[in-house]
Amino acid sequence: MSVVPAANLAIQGGDPRDLEVVGHIAHDATQLERIKAGRVVQFEEYLYYAALTREKEREENAKFLQNRPPLSFKRLLTDRFSSLKNEKKIATTNEPGATPTTGEKAGDNEKTRPAANGLARYGVTDAEQYNASRAFRTASWGTIFYLITTDILGPTAIPWAFAQMGYGPGVALFTTFAVFAWYSGWILWKAFLALDSDRYPLRSYGDYFYRLFGPGARHFINIGQALQQLLTVSALILTNGQGLSQISVGSGYLDGNGVCFIVCLLIFTLGGFILGQIRTLQRFGWLANVSVWINVTVLFICMGVDANNPPNYKAVEASFGLVNDMPITTYAGTPPITSGGIGFMATINGLNQAVYAYGGALLFASFMAEMRHPLDFWKGLLIAQVFIYCVYIFFGIFIYSFQGQYTYNPVHQGMVLFRYQTAGNIMFLITGWIAAALYGNIGLKVVYIEVFQELLGFPPLTDKRGKIWWAVMTPIYWAIAFIICAAVPAFTAVSGFIGALFILSFTYTFPAAVALGFWVRSDAMIEDEESFDPVTGTCSYKDTGVRRLVRGFMKKPLFHIFNFLYMLGALATTGLGVYSSVESLMTAYDSGITTSFSCKSPTG
Repeated sequence: MSVVPAANLAIQGGDPRDLEVVGHIAHDATQLERIKAGRVVQFEEYLYYAALTREKEREENAKFLQNRPPLSFKRLLTDRFSSLKNEKKIATTNEPGATPTTGEKAGDNEKTRPAANGLARYGVTDAEQYNASRAFRTASWGTIFYLITTDILGPTAIPWAFAQMGYGPGVALFTTFAVFAWYSGWILWKAFLALDSDRYPLRSYGDYFYRLFGPGARHFINIGQALQQLLTVSALILTNGQGLSQISVGSGYLDGNGVCFIVCLLIFTLGGFILGQIRTLQRFGWLANVSVWINVTVLFICMGVDANNPPNYKAVEASFGLVNDMPITTYAGTPPITSGGIGFMATINGLNQAVYAYGGALLFASFMAEMRHPLDFWKGLLIAQVFIYCVYIFFGIFIYSFQGQYTYNPVHQGMVLFRYQTAGNIMFLITGWIAAALYGNIGLKVVYIEVFQELLGFPPLTDKRGKIWWAVMTPIYWAIAFIICAAVPAFTAVSGFIGALFILSFTYTFPAAVALGFWVRSDAMIEDEESFDPVTGTCSYKDTGVRRLVRGFMKKPLFHIFNFLYMLGALATTGLGVYSSVESLMTAYDSGITTSFSCKSPTG
């Protein structure tokens, strides 16, 4: 998982005030799901309008491809860094609610198209709803490749994972998790195509669960997402605090002390919550490209330094207690002794880092919601996953081959040459501040909307009072993240815990649940006997309850059994991962390697 998230990087341009208005209209429009004449929107209604939207997108995509200028190197370069205004202009020409270009009068569309079910639209016209849904759907599948790569690619823990598992198990596990990460993305893509529409846009991970399992499931998912974002911010504070500590020691770091570690954490925290005051984000699309190249640059620096220099024994001993009393050794199978434990426990700790490395499915719905043609999502997903897998395997094996059991996590802080170590720390410090601010932005918004706004009646963030509450809550949010990382200053154990409990769940367990919920309900529908009537807004059913679910399950039993076993396997892996990370943390505290709220740096 990359240090620069891309959920918010998907916003390629536009004034933040426009974004707030669009978001407000879209929020009002989607409220039709909950309040339209007291009616609950049925599963079949989502399918009906999604099918209409996909057909419309196919037609618009054909027009877009015809109007697009010829492919050239200049266009490839400018597309990656543009605000996509021109692409948006082409994509929205002649859409409902767009500026008339053929002599039609503005408003004709909403006048000629009846309101859904003959009901009042609560002040939201068809044109407003359509434009709210399509306003930022401008990203191509090439952009999605960059966004997925930016969000997922995080190779700094990969060599350490190989050091815990050995060559054979390492390649096997990274391959397995790569295949299943792609499969989970495929599940979310297929479900998105069937559930998202201009009338009911699907914009977040929690929307899958709301439409398949009800509001309680959506609240559960969103609370889990908020907790993951909080812990991820905490992990970013920790790893960048370690980087600041290494920088502060100076070139004579082997004998130096540097700035107190708590102060280093506090410096990063202060910078983070100042950036966290930003409520809306714009023109971050170029970071999706820059962060990829920062990662690649650090990879080459690490490979060059580690291939020609000894490991950073001081950092390894300070973090893991492993002293340099053995020659550098690599293993084809499971190593007998590693910095992360012994035997099976070490393998599970390495597995946790493999899970963490492929985390990103939580944001796939946001990416697809930004796409002009979501049917092409699979292209960006497949190429990104193949690219990420190849980078992980090559880089992990390369560094492990030279550093052996003394491989450090994160890898750039394990370089023994101070000038290169500092270069890596500074590059990750810059992206780390942006990443932490963005993750904090996502997490705090989820908490604010889910808890304070919906349950406690707080004002929306577009309101003046909401802006004041945001300014008050931001430092509190960052203070909580700071306390967590200062109390548990063990990056590997913390990142392993996040990977096992949250990232594994969002990347593997929950997509399997989406597959079961979506395809069982779809397969339960009887063609020509059950249908949705858009005029009355009602669905006809032959039966309901358990009998209906059993019929859907038995239509493709092997496929549904596979998804069920996939979900159980992911749950079991979650349990093992949480157990191993907690055990590692307890061992670190018992041995005195890790101490809470200490001036002693984990890097030595």
